[in-house]
Amino acid sequence: MSDDTIRLVTIGRIFRRRWRLLIVLTVVGALAGYGVSLLVPPRYTASASVLLPGQWEERALLTQAEVATSSEVVDRAAAALGRPGVSGAELRDRVSAKATDGNIVKISGTAETPERAQRLTDEVAQQFVTFAARIAGDSTDPDAAGPEALRKKVEQTDRRITELADATDPGQTVESVQARTELEKLRTALREAMKKLDEADLATSKAGMVVMGPAARPTGEAPPTRTQLIGAGALLFFLLAIIGHLTAARMDRRLRTETEIAAALGSALLGTVDVPGGLPAHRPRGRGPLAWVRRLLGVGTRWDMPAPRVSGDEAGVRIRYQRVCARLRDQLPAPRRLLVVVPAGDELARRAAGQLVAEAESDLSASASGTGHPVLRVVEVSVPRPMVPDRATESGVLVVLSAGSWTAEELAGVAEACEDGRHEVVGVIVAGPVLGRPTRSAGRRRDDAPSALAVSGHVTGGSA
Repeated sequence: MSDDTIRLVTIGRIFRRRWRLLIVLTVVGALAGYGVSLLVPPRYTASASVLLPGQWEERALLTQAEVATSSEVVDRAAAALGRPGVSGAELRDRVSAKATDGNIVKISGTAETPERAQRLTDEVAQQFVTFAARIAGDSTDPDAAGPEALRKKVEQTDRRITELADATDPGQTVESVQARTELEKLRTALREAMKKLDEADLATSKAGMVVMGPAARPTGEAPPTRTQLIGAGALLFFLLAIIGHLTAARMDRRLRTETEIAAALGSALLGTVDVPGGLPAHRPRGRGPLAWVRRLLGVGTRWDMPAPRVSGDEAGVRIRYQRVCARLRDQLPAPRRLLVVVPAGDELARRAAGQLVAEAESDLSASASGTGHPVLRVVEVSVPRPMVPDRATESGVLVVLSAGSWTAEELAGVAEACEDGRHEVVGVIVAGPVLGRPTRSAGRRRDDAPSALAVSGHVTGGSA
């Protein structure tokens, strides 16, 4: 199976086993987004287009877009709007401009209401056109004249040329040469005047920007809207929940294989047994509000374990327990009393230990002499602070636990507690969940397991 397939299976397992928690966190995220929308006032954006006549290069259009949002234009717009407490620096954050196709500069303004957004956009567009026209009409040459003066100069020069041409002697006298020289100078001046006039006309045509109508009053809020914030909050919390589950599973150090569990306890694996009923919730359940919430959200059940197998009939389930008892008899040189150590809170292990005790008692009663059959007594041990009863009549410990519930350090602590109580760990049994309930056989009641567990007794720490 590829990594992608495993990842999809893992996410699907989260959906199936944590759907209540995911729904609650998604709703919490939506409420958080709604709360943010209450803190952020709604904004509205209006747009106006300014047409720039003539031929413009792309760089020149970008320059005009920068001019439209310059401090000079925005400050003039702020002064014209006359809003107390609103400065040009604040308006610069609400105004934007960009060059589009067709020599058009699109100006956008954002405000708290549609009316203010419309007024702001129209005012900035008008101030931009006015400022651009003023720049085009100014000149750095103090001797330069306006278009009308240039035209008058051209007319005067033309009349002067005509007069000189009529008065010039066609001969080769000094006077005629001087006259023709003067005429050439005047023609040169005329050409320069015409060139300046053409440039002035081009500048005038470029400066003739036109606002293409007033800005349309916005009918909807500018992003992010309240709906968008609610949706973003719900999506964010949902993704964080998924990522949190995946991160927790990746950082989980609990042992999941029988070999690792046996190595951590420093003993041999006697086998695995099946516990019908699926994945139970971890104990202790408690009766407080927190325990009730955990049961409601389904967080008491492991999600990162594989789906339980479908169990076979009762005979198949019993065979596993009988094989474990047979291996235990073969390993023990003589009949011995053993402590069956079960980690506190491990429901699978507790039920498996009860079934194991029932099978051992059944074998003992069926045997005429009882030779080779161990006598089992179940005790529950707190894993955070393990305490195993001191050795009395028992001469060994049999550890029963479920896979994927405990770390190597925790199991090493249980093994040390057994050693402190002068017990030898003679074997390890791993319990696994299976779906379905086996069919009861006619000759045996399945209620014997709980009763056997009750007779054997529970000890959590201390002496036996």
